[in-house]
Amino acid sequence: MNKNINMAAVARELNVSDSFAAKWRDRAVQFFIKWPIQKTCIEESWPLIYKAFSDAPRSGAPATYTAEQFCGVMAVALKEPTQCNREITHWTYIELADEVNQQGIAKGMSKSTVGRFLKQADIRPHCSTYWLNPNIEDDETFKKEVNNVCETYHQATERAKEDVITVSVDEKTGIQALERISPTKPMKQGVIEKREFEYKRHGTLSLTPSFNVVTGKIMQYRIAETRGEIDFFEHIKKTVALSPKSGWVIVADQLNVHKSESLVRYIAKHCGITDELGIKGKSGILKNIASRQAFLTDETHKIRFVFTPKHCSWLNQVEIWFGILARKLLNRGDFCSMEDLRNKMERFIDYFNENLAKPFKWTYKGKALSA
Repeated sequence: MNKNINMAAVARELNVSDSFAAKWRDRAVQFFIKWPIQKTCIEESWPLIYKAFSDAPRSGAPATYTAEQFCGVMAVALKEPTQCNREITHWTYIELADEVNQQGIAKGMSKSTVGRFLKQADIRPHCSTYWLNPNIEDDETFKKEVNNVCETYHQATERAKEDVITVSVDEKTGIQALERISPTKPMKQGVIEKREFEYKRHGTLSLTPSFNVVTGKIMQYRIAETRGEIDFFEHIKKTVALSPKSGWVIVADQLNVHKSESLVRYIAKHCGITDELGIKGKSGILKNIASRQAFLTDETHKIRFVFTPKHCSWLNQVEIWFGILARKLLNRGDFCSMEDLRNKMERFIDYFNENLAKPFKWTYKGKALSA
């Protein structure tokens, strides 16, 4: 290889420095001196050429903190702050860095270094999430109820072929009609939307929808200022009226108004059940919540309920739809009155049914609970 090539011209052509071009020329020279390559076997030499022109291994800067110090930071982060005489509920990077320095685990460690360590270890003391442990009185009953709900969803499509409609029903209460005191500034290129922090309250509404498990649409809904026994009964009555000759399977949580006297009397009348219902609080089917629930869940009835276990309303598919409603309308909505809120929810439901509706994929089969 000719070492008299004008490397300044090469450097200008490649837009690099003269020393950079000279360095790689010298590496190429050393390679071809050590490994002469015949033109006939150049393809077989590509691994060697690649190795020669790859960056040499670099040691990098020496580690500032040892593995023992790294473990010490994690140990402190996993303690309750009160164990370190800090009257706070959770650690921040600033307070962790201060504690690590005070204990002499790592002198001079900054909050950003603490943050990097905890990110590597996947420890997030600044984060939390809500969790509710169901009060399980009977494991076998709980497993049976969960599996029953899941089987209801899995069998919904086959039941639909037999003219049995499966719906999920629940109430979303306390939906606030909030009006911001200044108009929202729309986004522009390079500028995000700006919403006014202060708002006026115009009251609250309750929404009770019937979510069709097979089609993914809201079949019927009721918007009212209350959510009592009569509200729920009237909603179920209007839902069934959409297809009075069909069978109905209704998934709901165990709120008392979902097991009311009004509901029992209506279903008995609709299904042509002439048995004596008894007296609420005294005798028969109407005696108490347990007896009414047994009647409402009877699989021989044309209309029956499937109740989710207590504190497990997340098993109700309509809760997923409530999340969609909140994200797409309520969270960033601006409502000048309760009537405005009502109208916008009604229009959203129409829009959802026409453009977004699809059945939710329910993959869980309760295998872990039945094991």
